[in-house]
Amino acid sequence: MTAVHVPGTPLIEDGRLLSTNPATGVEAGRLPVASPADVEAAVARARSASGWWAGLDVAGRRERLLRWRARLASRIEELAELVHVEGGKPVAEAVVEVVTAVEHVDWAARNAKRVLGPRRVRSRLMLAEFAAHLEYQPYGVIGVIGPWNYPVFTPIGSIAYALAAGNAVVLKPSEYTPAVGQWLVDSFAEIVHEEPVFTAVHGLGDVGAALCRSGVDKVAFTGSTATGRKVMAACAESLTPVLIEAGGKDAMIVDTDADLDAAAEAAVWGGLTNAGQTCIGIERVYAVEGVFDGFVDRVVQRAERLTVGADGTDIGPITMPSQLEVIRRHIDDALARGGRAVLGGADAVQPPYVQPTVLVDVPEDSVAVREETFGPTLTINRVRDVDEAVARTNALRYGLGGSVFGRRRAMAVAQRLRSGMASVNSALTFAGMSTLPFGGVGNSGFGRIHGADGLREFARPKAITRRRARSLLPATTFDRTDADVARLVKLVKLFYGR
Repeated sequence: MTAVHVPGTPLIEDGRLLSTNPATGVEAGRLPVASPADVEAAVARARSASGWWAGLDVAGRRERLLRWRARLASRIEELAELVHVEGGKPVAEAVVEVVTAVEHVDWAARNAKRVLGPRRVRSRLMLAEFAAHLEYQPYGVIGVIGPWNYPVFTPIGSIAYALAAGNAVVLKPSEYTPAVGQWLVDSFAEIVHEEPVFTAVHGLGDVGAALCRSGVDKVAFTGSTATGRKVMAACAESLTPVLIEAGGKDAMIVDTDADLDAAAEAAVWGGLTNAGQTCIGIERVYAVEGVFDGFVDRVVQRAERLTVGADGTDIGPITMPSQLEVIRRHIDDALARGGRAVLGGADAVQPPYVQPTVLVDVPEDSVAVREETFGPTLTINRVRDVDEAVARTNALRYGLGGSVFGRRRAMAVAQRLRSGMASVNSALTFAGMSTLPFGGVGNSGFGRIHGADGLREFARPKAITRRRARSLLPATTFDRTDADVARLVKLVKLFYGR
């Protein structure tokens, strides 16, 4: 018996990867599946192209990247529609995603020279006769393994910064959104057509593994923590460096002096945008006693107004069909352990959709609190004070982002969160701030995209010293005398011994 194809599930037919909408089953694209030999060939072509690209210098790359940025900006609606058709994301949210990506391309192009340009560095006492020089050199070829939940914004956070740093890029898009990945490659080729500086390889997980083993100079991965470990293991075979942006279980803390209306708005947006399929999404909230009831009421009032469906709605389908059972399991476990559904609940999962669900009084050892749900759900728990809220937030191994609402202590509380990022009196805003680094700690990964740190992530620092005078205190030579050593000791004590 032939298995029934579930819309949205990747399917390989006649050597091509078929991509379909998870709600309607409409075909979004068919892309050739890459063999291991195809992946190696793509990397070899990229390596050849990387020399030409690096040779353009910063100004040449900037000019081309800014033209690509303009091309993306002029075709926002087209790309957003493809994101909607392929992954089911509402068009309005897809537009916001593309706009944010455009901002990152612009920043990377405009700031690469300032961040990565060669510079003199001050010498120190021991080697005062030498000049110090620092420059950043591109790795060569960067392999980018992208996710399906933000198929434009997230990979561009690596792609644009890697390209601005002088590298060629080979992208392996998620098998759930390959058409979007190919669109990015094709639009770049319209601007940079001389060499295959930015290309893509398509397929399932084995193609990503082949990219890790293909001889690329670095891999930037975004996805689940479990897959991130597999990527690291594959790259470890050849000591290929990796950047890992993995899962999250981000929390929001609501203090006693918070603006509850603003906090509720941010919690609903941060937790339910993109149907909750956001690595930095708010999945759990800790509201201090005294504001808990008022906050929950405001969240429910906002969340229950959201519409769910395929087109023209606030919340679209769950892009990856297998995630539906994960969401169902988390809701059922929370209810079985004594949690209460004040919105949605046991019947919320209605494939391919999940109705907005707000759970309260959920035990901290439940999977709904401890594991990444990746669905339009929120757990809201009552705490005595912000100290308890911080302790509960930091109890998990995840550490991607977070949010704090309050006035007097909010900034100090945000600084105490064990996370790579945090927002005060907002949610998710650090992702759109192109001047700031983006990344996590613990099970959420390591390394940074975006900002100056994101540019440096894709370049090797090269240190050079140059003699500019005779050594007055010869130390790094066998020609030194006892008197030289004595003078050296005396000088060091004079400068540093106080």
